[in-house]
Amino acid sequence: MKVAIGGPLKVAFRPWVDGLENIPAEGPAILASNHLSFSDSFFLPAVLDRKVTFIAKAEYFTTPGVKGRLTAAFFKGVGQLPVDRSGARGAGEAAVKSGIEVLERGELFGIYPEGTRSPDGRLYRGKPGGLARVALATGAPVVPVAMIDTEKIQPPGKVMPKLMRPGIRIGEPLDFSRYQGMEHDRFVLRALTDEVMYEIMKLSGQEYVDIYATAAKRQIADAAKAEREAEKAARAALAQAAKEQAAADQAAKDQAAKDQAEKEKTES
Repeated sequence: MKVAIGGPLKVAFRPWVDGLENIPAEGPAILASNHLSFSDSFFLPAVLDRKVTFIAKAEYFTTPGVKGRLTAAFFKGVGQLPVDRSGARGAGEAAVKSGIEVLERGELFGIYPEGTRSPDGRLYRGKPGGLARVALATGAPVVPVAMIDTEKIQPPGKVMPKLMRPGIRIGEPLDFSRYQGMEHDRFVLRALTDEVMYEIMKLSGQEYVDIYATAAKRQIADAAKAEREAEKAARAALAQAAKEQAAADQAAKDQAAKDQAEKEKTES
């Protein structure tokens, strides 16, 4: 996949990279990145010599039929790992388990602490469950990564990608050994996650918003829904006003015709 996809990506988009030397040449490490676009999981592995394993929902790997098998082969090829989201705690526990397994093999594990793509290009609060727990359980260094301008390549609603140069800034590895054995302390998990998000913010230059991206998406969706409902109500009000005006005009015309008929009758 590095040849089939990574090569053409680098030729077509010419991504620039700063801090490549901060990726360990060997051994486990966690790449914690902001998340602007679906293409983030392609551009980052494309510029690295080592394999990076991300997590993806298991449905991508279990869909039946020819299309399903092709989709599964594609995601396996680009280093995606299926995560079963069923069970009491769902994807969080599955992500932690998967990340630990990858790191115990001495490989690179990629994770997006925001939990989902940014809805507006800003950096949102990191979720402490996956990143912090994997880091403390394995002792692997956390390498902050900032994807730059990847959201501009194929904005929502656009079919054809825009040929432009995205960027990748890679920060120095962060050591959290001082928190070892404290993986059940929610304040430690929060502090570790916030420290990583701060480093990502410095690398990316994004505006930081201290709410979860999922909450922001709900707010945006609710605002869009409210706007649509307001527009619908406005159109309905205009239609009703037009209907009432037409009825008033017709009544006036009818009255005028009636008055004219009575006048002509009187005159005759």
